[in-house]
Amino acid sequence: MAAGRLLFKQGENDKRTVWVIGGLVELSDEGRTVGLVKGGSNEARSPLAPGQPRKYTAKASEDINYLSIDSELLDVMITWDQTGSYEVGDLQAQLNTGEDAGDWMTTLLQTKAFHRIPPANLQAIFMRMQQTQYRAGEVVIKQGDDGDFFYAIVKGRCQVTRETPLNKAGIKLAELTVGETFGEEALIADTKRNATVTMITEGVLMRLKKDDFRELMNEPLLQWVDDVKAKEIVAQGGKWLDVRLPSEFQNLAIEDSINMPLYFIRLKLNTLDKNTPYVVVCDTARRSSAGAFILVERGFDAYVLKNGITKANVPLRRGNS
Repeated sequence: MAAGRLLFKQGENDKRTVWVIGGLVELSDEGRTVGLVKGGSNEARSPLAPGQPRKYTAKASEDINYLSIDSELLDVMITWDQTGSYEVGDLQAQLNTGEDAGDWMTTLLQTKAFHRIPPANLQAIFMRMQQTQYRAGEVVIKQGDDGDFFYAIVKGRCQVTRETPLNKAGIKLAELTVGETFGEEALIADTKRNATVTMITEGVLMRLKKDDFRELMNEPLLQWVDDVKAKEIVAQGGKWLDVRLPSEFQNLAIEDSINMPLYFIRLKLNTLDKNTPYVVVCDTARRSSAGAFILVERGFDAYVLKNGITKANVPLRRGNS
């Protein structure tokens, strides 16, 4: 980094851990110099002015070399190291797929959802995942098939489509890239695949067996609430999100709920507000648990209504989609 540039500003919450490798960095408090850190010194062996929000502004007093790591990712890695059960060589062997091989894992670990998964579970997830290679145009999962694996993209891009009676070629629902995941809905709800996923390019995927997925990922990520807690969340600014079909929603729905069928969630995610908590509902909690998983995995604050709307004490009416 060139002299005069800032590593971070006072008051920022950048969630990064920084070390000075070479050169001199000035720390200041509201414009007043409070310290200097020189690369290679004893002080530089510790993170630079740790703590969030930042207590100081850090500026390069001369050209510097520095290391910056995502703090959450670092915490997970340190936890793994201290458990003594996850060897770096094991991970490197799994990820021997090119220069961007580690991007998918970094992306997953940096999502808020994965921060809820216990470190021991994360270790098991990455160790139990199997690497698979696909050609461009190859179908990974097909609509109507049984669900058997959860997938994470290591390399390449995929397209998600859903066949309808009026469109046998399929409606495009989403395009997925490195670090994104798919295949969870059928595993959680124990239903058939509701969409087809096809490789746009050649690629490499990591997959996790159904039983391993349920044991290691599903339960730690889902937040189940009863009707009392659900109504409390909504009263405090949350919203009901109904993932049933429009025809079911028209027949009976919770007052002021939003209808977003499960198979459309990926396509409609950008219409939801990440600052709003969502209580996800359906008739039995099967589809709603799958919907909530997708939301949580992508950074939303989502809850599942236990037992579904038919057994809950919630205000019902005929809905409007």
